[in-house]
Amino acid sequence: MPYVLVSTQIRLETGPTMVGDEYSDPAIMNYLGARKTTMLGNNFSEYHVDDSPRLVLDKLEKIGFRVVTMTGVGQTLVWCMHKETD
Repeated sequence: MPYVLVSTQIRLETGPTMVGDEYSDPAIMNYLGARKTTMLGNNFSEYHVDDSPRLVLDKLEKIGFRVVTMTGVGQTLVWCMHKETD
């Protein structure tokens, strides 16, 4: 999977950071130290880390991911990351 979405709430820019959904690559989630959680009332899971988004982006860059775009959606910041496949 060559794409990863990273997001955080504006008031929480020091963490936690959402780094994937239930279909994300487990190897990447393990590398980031992410934990899979399901919020009460949701029928889907998400991966979170305690790191700030900047640290997550740095870690992903080290394994070949690059920022494609970034945006703010309401009170949420979202980065779309991509890794070229061989």
